[in-house]
Amino acid sequence: MPTPTSAKGPRGDIDARVKEALAGLERLATPAMRDSLARYGIPADHALGVPMRDVQGLAKRLGRDHALAKALWKTGVYEARMLCAYIGEADRVTPAEMERWCRDFDNWAVCDTLCFALWDHTPHAWAMADKWSSHREEFVKRAAFALLASLAVHDKSGEDAPHLNGLVLIEREATDARNFVKKGVSWALRAAGSRRGPAVRIAARALATRLSASEDATARWIGRDALRAFAKLEAKPPKPAAKAPRGKTATRPPKRSRD
Repeated sequence: MPTPTSAKGPRGDIDARVKEALAGLERLATPAMRDSLARYGIPADHALGVPMRDVQGLAKRLGRDHALAKALWKTGVYEARMLCAYIGEADRVTPAEMERWCRDFDNWAVCDTLCFALWDHTPHAWAMADKWSSHREEFVKRAAFALLASLAVHDKSGEDAPHLNGLVLIEREATDARNFVKKGVSWALRAAGSRRGPAVRIAARALATRLSASEDATARWIGRDALRAFAKLEAKPPKPAAKAPRGKTATRPPKRSRD
C-alpha cells in the first residue's frame, strides 16, 4: 500500500516536522510563562509556556505550511495551535476545517489569533461570521465577532455592505451576557467605528449610541464601551507631519502607521 502523502511529502515527513516544531516550542517554554496563563483566562493543561513573540518567531522560521498546521492542530498543545494561525495558508482553509477547529476552542486567545492572523484572509470569512453569530457555544460565537473585528482592520475591498451587515449582527446579539461574547461584540463594534470608511463609522457610532441607552445591561455596556473608545480616538492629537531634513526637500510623504 502506498504511503499517504501531504503537500510536502510522505506522512513520515509530516510526523518529523511536527516533532521538530514541538521541540522548538519546548525549547522556548518556561514554567513561569505557563503559570501566568491562568491570569488571562487561558487553561494551562495543554500549554508549554511560550511567549507570543517566540511563537511568532518560530512561525517565521517554519514558513507557511498548511499540512503542518493541520497536523499541529491535532496535538491539542496550546502554543502549537497558536502556531497554526501563522503557518496556515488562507487559500487552503476550508469551511469544514474552520468548523472543526472552532469546536475545539477552549480559550479566547486561540480563537482571536486564528481569526486575526489567518481566517479573515480566507474567502469564507464573511459567511462563517454570519453563520456563527447566533451559535450556542460561547467561543464559536465569539469567533463570529472576532472575525468581524479582524475584517474591519484587514478587508481591503473598500465595500461597505458587508460591514454594515456586520453591524446588524452586532445589534442583534448585543444582549448575550456571556463574557467572551459580549467582549467580542464590543471589539467588532469598536473596530467598525474606527477602522472603516465614513459610512460604516457613522453607522457604528450611531449603533453604539443606541445600545448605550438600551434597557438591557449587556447591550448598554457594549454601547458605552464603544463610545469610550471612540471618544479616546477623537481626543488623540494628530501626528505631526514629518519634517524634511535641514537643507533638503522631502520627496515623498511619511509612511503610514502599520495596522
